[in-house]
Amino acid sequence: MNATVKRTIFGAIFLAVMLGGLLFNRLLFTILFAFITLVMLDEFYRMTMEKSYRQLQMLATCMGFAFFLCAGRFFFGEDSLKELVVEGFFCVAVIMVASIFQKDHSNFFKTGFLYAGLLYIGLPLALSFAVVSRGGEFSGLLMVAFFCIIWASDIGAYCFGMLIGQKLWPAKMCPKISPKKSWAGYIGGLLMAVLAGAVVSWTGLVRFPLWHCLFMAALMHVMGVFGDLFESLWKRAVGIKDSGSLIPGHGGLLDRFDSSLFAIPTGVAYLVLTGLF
Repeated sequence: MNATVKRTIFGAIFLAVMLGGLLFNRLLFTILFAFITLVMLDEFYRMTMEKSYRQLQMLATCMGFAFFLCAGRFFFGEDSLKELVVEGFFCVAVIMVASIFQKDHSNFFKTGFLYAGLLYIGLPLALSFAVVSRGGEFSGLLMVAFFCIIWASDIGAYCFGMLIGQKLWPAKMCPKISPKKSWAGYIGGLLMAVLAGAVVSWTGLVRFPLWHCLFMAALMHVMGVFGDLFESLWKRAVGIKDSGSLIPGHGGLLDRFDSSLFAIPTGVAYLVLTGLF
């Protein structure tokens, strides 16, 4: 199968699955994002730790999953903040205690990646419940709006990078980290993200003032690029191209959600700080 055709087909399947999990109900959302949490943590730990402390890797993945479920209970009003803090401490403490009883401590410094994964992946995904909870009720429309902005940014960066960044304006952003990222792609992604922000406002997908949507979309684009570069830095450090192979033609889930890990918390922070959320 042609690589472009494969990428298109599996990209469409990925899109359908995401929309299904975001638009129907809380249960489907929880199942989808719990799966995403488990896979992304596993990809990160395999990428950074390889086969070292494999049992601790699985334990940390389970603790990230447990904290994700606890966050869901908190944001839907079933647990208090005090309970969430205690549950989060317990999840981390379990990993710390388990690491003490490992037989081999010769590469103990690698266990630091366990906590890095929880902070880098587990926490942002757990906070995704804040986006879909509305006074104890489920609504995935804001999350759909966020992904529209993120995906528009990715598409704009790719198209402008291919059309302009190859020959007309080949200046690279961070060639040592991601050789293919150009400033032309960055500007194209910004324009498309802002356009998507306008569309989600005009269509009523979100009910925020237009200028807030435009500014929020621009900030999400900027932070999404940083998220993409941050994951690229991890992959370059360990010498791999993709974080996994779950989605044919696209790589692993971490490759698909790298920008989202920075962009979505940025969108939420903007809405909170402006009093819109």
